[in-house]
Amino acid sequence: MALSGDTAAGRLAIIAGGGLLPSYVAEAARAAGENPVIVALKDESDRRWEGYDHAIIGIGDFAALDSLLNRYSIGRVVMSGSVRRRPEWREVRPTLRILMKVPAAIRTLLSGGDDTVLQMVIRLIEGNGRRVVGAHEIAPDLLASVGPLGAVAPGDEDRRDISRAAEAAETLGRLDVGQGAVSIGGRVVALEGLEGTDDMLDRVAGLRAAGRISTRRRGVLVKLCKPQQDIRADLPAIGVSTVLNAGKAGLAGIAVEAGRSLVLDRAAVIRAADEAGLFVCGIDRGLPEWGLE
Repeated sequence: MALSGDTAAGRLAIIAGGGLLPSYVAEAARAAGENPVIVALKDESDRRWEGYDHAIIGIGDFAALDSLLNRYSIGRVVMSGSVRRRPEWREVRPTLRILMKVPAAIRTLLSGGDDTVLQMVIRLIEGNGRRVVGAHEIAPDLLASVGPLGAVAPGDEDRRDISRAAEAAETLGRLDVGQGAVSIGGRVVALEGLEGTDDMLDRVAGLRAAGRISTRRRGVLVKLCKPQQDIRADLPAIGVSTVLNAGKAGLAGIAVEAGRSLVLDRAAVIRAADEAGLFVCGIDRGLPEWGLE
């Protein structure tokens, strides 16, 4: 049965950064009968939100965020989309409650690792009785499943590259640096940093064009959730652009963590991968051969 828009759990707010994910979450919420409020992050959110109750706030303006959540009687909050930069100290506008209850909050927001910062933001939002929920809880159809998603499956060499890149991605995640790695011929050639997945793949394409990487072996991109990550925020995600950039980098395919990664516009991703002859698959670190036997 459709919801009335303001559920017993409180109205839903979607904090929207860049990229497509906030739109998919908003559409899924509406399809479930929700009436979400969009909190668009200034200089990060890249779409117009006509038709939704919405406001634009600065990335470090917690006072404005708290006021907005109170105004709309928000009980649940979803954090979605990319954030390209940290706020400068002069942009951070805390509430009195934040200053009193979490004295190290501002220092963490300015200098902590990505996962540390996200956990702090979740604590700040939930400190007033609200609940932070994951994007996958609102739009569960976005979660990757185990095995190939399209017509192409990884071969033996691809599976070896998946294992190698997954080991690197897991180590990288433990360091709270990034979520992705590329392995070609069993050699890890790229690790994801602040630049993000698409720019990392562009770097791989440049290395291959310069002769630094074999043109005979194709390789694999793997994206994993950080082992310590709170899955309510910043799950690994791929979309059509990931597939296109993997193709430009000469890779054979992409593997993402099943149940802990998002596939945006799954039908378009599968279509693009099949047309390019690339595989896209979900893997599970708890299964033999990552679930690809």
